[in-house]
Amino acid sequence: MAQVLEFKLPDLGEGLTEAEIVRWLVAVGDVVAIDQPVVEVETAKAMVEVPCPYGGVVTARYGEEGTELPVGAPLLTVAVGGTGAPEELAEAAPEAAPTAAESAVSSEYSGNVLVGYGTAGPAARRRRVKHTSPAAAQAPTAPKAPAAATAPVAAPAPVAVAAPASAGPLPVISPLVRKLARDRGLDLREVRGSGPEGLILRADVELALAALERPVAAPAPASAPAASRAATPVAAAGERIPLRGLRGAVADKLSRSRTEIPDATCWVDADATELMAARRAMNTAGGPKISLLALLARICAHALDRFPELNSTVDTAAREIVRLPAVHLGFAAQTPRGLVVPVVRDAGTRTAESLTEEFARLTESARQGTLTPADLTGGTFTLNNYGVFGVDGSTPIINHPEAAMLGVGRIIPKPWVHQGELAVRQVVQLSLTFDHRVCDGGTAGGFLRYVADCVEQPAVLLRTV
Repeated sequence: MAQVLEFKLPDLGEGLTEAEIVRWLVAVGDVVAIDQPVVEVETAKAMVEVPCPYGGVVTARYGEEGTELPVGAPLLTVAVGGTGAPEELAEAAPEAAPTAAESAVSSEYSGNVLVGYGTAGPAARRRRVKHTSPAAAQAPTAPKAPAAATAPVAAPAPVAVAAPASAGPLPVISPLVRKLARDRGLDLREVRGSGPEGLILRADVELALAALERPVAAPAPASAPAASRAATPVAAAGERIPLRGLRGAVADKLSRSRTEIPDATCWVDADATELMAARRAMNTAGGPKISLLALLARICAHALDRFPELNSTVDTAAREIVRLPAVHLGFAAQTPRGLVVPVVRDAGTRTAESLTEEFARLTESARQGTLTPADLTGGTFTLNNYGVFGVDGSTPIINHPEAAMLGVGRIIPKPWVHQGELAVRQVVQLSLTFDHRVCDGGTAGGFLRYVADCVEQPAVLLRTV
């Protein structure tokens, strides 16, 4: 007899707690192989094809395309080990999926869950998810009806309810959510979860924190609720765009940066004429073409070697500044999905040619939406070339948890005093936003001045190679 196993949205790594279903790759009744991709999801980091660790016949799917699911929510069920036709197996789903222990020993199980994304062992993961809510044991894990159409989102789960203070394990599966609550002194037992089976999401914690920090208003008269309800349609009259997916992740990260990091910005104008001339000379020498971004990255890497305070992060829990040994350089890239920051690993050890190639590869992947979470995490410093938008200056928001970001404006002809005479030169504005906890203005100013000197006189780099 076939066993029906439930496959839940796995932990995609890097602190991600939910994903949006973009495209189903299988239908109910399809036969799937072990580790075959079954659904394409969009996380706040990238587009990911999720492989199923079971081989068998798909008996049910959960969630329409465009639905956002939290980690741990059911994705689909698979009948394994049967000998009947796919249609018979699809209709023979038992009322409940087997336990985690039974799933772990199944011969139709790969154990990979999501290859390449740092997931834990299969049995441990399933046991942890299974016990996140006291109500989980009462929720059926496979539908009884014959599978003909796509099932609704998390159909087996009851409507989300508040987690009772006396309950057992809290319905929280994300370590990021737990850490956020612990760092801000929030008791998760007092938080109402909006996810399936009362699962507490990051949005729930942030809403609870906002409520705690909001000043208490004076008691309103008895007629106030009615007035408030009457005003609701006015407030809701405009277009509402959900802050989810990439847009939501950007909003959360920028808000966290502004909340946690005491930033300051300094800027300087620099004569980039010699840098542009050096690039032209390099590109006419017959070798690989060198991008301007690669030259700026080289300058940043050398500057961070001189001023390591800015290649660091702050451990708020330990009250320590952590100086990082390598430069993993992020760069802002605008894509049809929104702003992303791919990361060039070990930028400090790369040549200009290698940097140019890596920038090109990551930029193309960003435009195609194929960046992996590994491509978008682990940065230690960010280079933001907003000059491509035709603007001269900006005050960048630091890419949390980094300590600084260098902004580069457009390079345009301007009047400039050169060798004691007024001339038209190629001028650029450079701005540095830095975490004032890791250094003072002298260090930040020294870094920015060194960058400007290298832009004005590229030969300065020769003394540091």
